[in-house]
Amino acid sequence: MKKMSRAALVGAAAVSSVVLVSAPAFAHVSVQPEGAAAKGGYAVVDFKVPNERDDAATTKLEVSFPADHPLASVMPQPIPGWEAKVTKSKLDKPLEMHGEKLTEAVSKVTWTATGSGDDKGVQPGYFQKFPVSIGQLPTDADQLVFKAIQTYDNKEVVRWIEPQQKGQEEPENPAPTLTLTAAADDEHGASGASAADDHKEAAAATSDTSSDSDTTARVLGIVGILVGAAGVAFGVLAGRRRTNG
Repeated sequence: MKKMSRAALVGAAAVSSVVLVSAPAFAHVSVQPEGAAAKGGYAVVDFKVPNERDDAATTKLEVSFPADHPLASVMPQPIPGWEAKVTKSKLDKPLEMHGEKLTEAVSKVTWTATGSGDDKGVQPGYFQKFPVSIGQLPTDADQLVFKAIQTYDNKEVVRWIEPQQKGQEEPENPAPTLTLTAAADDEHGASGASAADDHKEAAAATSDTSSDSDTTARVLGIVGILVGAAGVAFGVLAGRRRTNG
């Protein structure tokens, strides 16, 4: 059996490298916060939808919200050329928010393109962001997993619904996953600022009081001097009268 030459091995390796590099890296529907998505707070998140097809436009996006961590407030931002529909479902366990009990939460948001022709939907080679304000974010989770369904105008449907398993490779159709950051703790900062402001106000009040006291003392001193001088003058004048009389 003939051995493969070193040049042939190098050539085969080069070809395989070219094939690997040139393999298409398909984009998928994802979710990213605008700023931070802190536990226990509110955030604006963008569902980013790229068009992976060369001959079809994305005309519909359905995003299902996690049932294990329901969100009471979900408000999509209006997007020209798209209509948003918010679907709510009853909760097995009521949520408490701002002192009120809520019996339902948003379970799905559906965006449907309303344009026509080349202006309808996400055209090939483009992507679209779908902003949503959500809250109150859970405090007992590190991430939220959404399930998205992308529909093209040729009736093709792509389901981005596979959760990422820890320690495993990314699935073929990963579900959009939002990573939550540590809860924002502004209490100490706010208290510190408030205390500093109170201290400044108290110091200013003390300074004003002290200034007022000093001014009063000066005025009384001047009045006393004037009264004393008037008394001396009166005494001198009275003595002269007695002498002349």
